[in-house]
Amino acid sequence: MSRNKIVIENVSKHFTVNNGNQRLYALDTINLTINEGEFFCLLGPSGCGKSTLLNILAGFLKPTEGRVLIDGEEVTAPNPKYVTIFQEYTLFPWRTVLGNVKFGLEIGGMAKQQQNEIASSFIKLVQLQGFEDRHPFELSGGMKQRVAIARTLAVDPEIIFMDEPFGSLDAITRMEMEEEITRIWQEENKTIVFVTHDIEEAIYLADRIAIMSHQPGRIDNVIRVNLGRPKDRTSDDFLSIRDKIYDEFKLKTRKPFVYQI
Repeated sequence: MSRNKIVIENVSKHFTVNNGNQRLYALDTINLTINEGEFFCLLGPSGCGKSTLLNILAGFLKPTEGRVLIDGEEVTAPNPKYVTIFQEYTLFPWRTVLGNVKFGLEIGGMAKQQQNEIASSFIKLVQLQGFEDRHPFELSGGMKQRVAIARTLAVDPEIIFMDEPFGSLDAITRMEMEEEITRIWQEENKTIVFVTHDIEEAIYLADRIAIMSHQPGRIDNVIRVNLGRPKDRTSDDFLSIRDKIYDEFKLKTRKPFVYQI
């Protein structure tokens, strides 16, 4: 039986706006558990607080109320055991593919030969062998994101947080990357928390999907995607889940929760 890896307890987050005269609630009383080895998607419309919640999980932001536990310990700051991949590729333009992938290993003080061996193995995993000496400007968007994934995996994190990492890619490349990250997740057995506003992407990737409301962000529903892998995007079961989620979004609209200080 899978154990709880991440526990989110009564997490709310508000920001001060309008020159400090008002507070805007981004998240309102989030409660969730995410299992070890699970591919979990946070799905919701733009501005619903998905990225805010992900940044709290990763330790970049502190909740206004509540707490997040990973392996039973409260998250108070970023930790090398969990790494975030953003939509922006955040590669070093002066470094080659190999240099980018082994960066975290260099920081950790690993011997150079071992760095190269580990980095090369993950470059192969993301199917970029032969591109080790290329620089980011020589790569397509999908290839850059593969480099970012390889760099993340090279440091062997327990959890990978992904914030709409394929959002800037064209439709065909995006589908290829969804297939790729699924394959890698199955091989590496990592816990992945993936933010998206794309319903079909969430269904294709996730074991479970948390559906978030419009602002302030709340969890309206958690859906288990009981489809075999690889998933068939054209199957009746896939389309039925898509339509169910779409209908939920049409029914639920909230206005931003702003109050005077």
